[in-house]
Amino acid sequence: MRLWIKDPIAILAEGAERGVVIEDGVIVELIGAGKEPMLPVDQTFDASRHVITPGLVNTHHHFFQTLTRAHPEAINKELFPWLHSLYPIWAKNVTPENFRLGTRLALTELMISGSTAASDHHYLFPDGLESAMDIQAEEAERVGIRMTLTRGSMNLSQKDGGLPPDTVVQDEDTILADCERVLSRYHDTSKGAKLQVALAPCAPFTVTKRLMQESVSLAEKYDCRLHTHLGETIDEDDYCFEKFNCRPVDYLEECGWLNERVWLAHGIHFNDDEVKRLGHACVGVCHCPTSNMVLASGQCRTKELEAAGCPVGLGVDGSASNDNSNLIESVRHALMIN
Repeated sequence: MRLWIKDPIAILAEGAERGVVIEDGVIVELIGAGKEPMLPVDQTFDASRHVITPGLVNTHHHFFQTLTRAHPEAINKELFPWLHSLYPIWAKNVTPENFRLGTRLALTELMISGSTAASDHHYLFPDGLESAMDIQAEEAERVGIRMTLTRGSMNLSQKDGGLPPDTVVQDEDTILADCERVLSRYHDTSKGAKLQVALAPCAPFTVTKRLMQESVSLAEKYDCRLHTHLGETIDEDDYCFEKFNCRPVDYLEECGWLNERVWLAHGIHFNDDEVKRLGHACVGVCHCPTSNMVLASGQCRTKELEAAGCPVGLGVDGSASNDNSNLIESVRHALMIN
């Protein structure tokens, strides 16, 4: 099927005044002023009342948090107390049915705001939600968005010195077995794939070092990406000093995570040397300007990170710290605070 999106009001591309031709979900031709498609088309869409813009890519989200927007228990709190307030609520209320609805709403809002690709960092697995990745795969196909299923994980609970309650974590073997299952079933490495998988231990304060290292081994075996929260708050720095006697980026390197497979969420509290090291390793960083302001976490050094060699993307983060899934609004906020 060759589709000509014809004669838009405006298009953000040079030499494409008359639109673009799409074939099998890929732009295959730009139509310049006064020109026609080089090959016959099967269908034409009259875009004379439309503007063609690039699809936005949301690189960090927590779809399940759509269920707890603007929750009164979490208002005006920084990250750690915010998490302490919400974990018990999530543990009791994120059922498969609710999770499906939250996922569908988040994906729909992303698409309405111009996103055509999304990554969701799902790390919450209370009993009964073992099929979370399968639910997300079904919902992504249903709405037609391109998606990375980011199989998150937590295996350090409060009894182990971590933040989350015991009821939402899994043991290492269960996590690693399901990571392999999800990779085998959904990870498509072909060009233009609609569905891929990344592995995403939640954060240094919710997972063991072994889980971080084993995730690297699986990523190399299946050729997939790696993702985690890092450098979001000063509390995280303090935790790493107390538990590992080093800063978060040092810990990341110890775990084998300083490489181009990795992208980090937030990346706020990096010093100059760490910015250089991350850039040299081509580690990506997702800037979440709205969430960072809501939680008073700080401001990501986007310009310095880009200059050092880090790919920098945007994310809306979870709806509990953003209150919507509007990525174009995050673009505006990133511009305002830059």
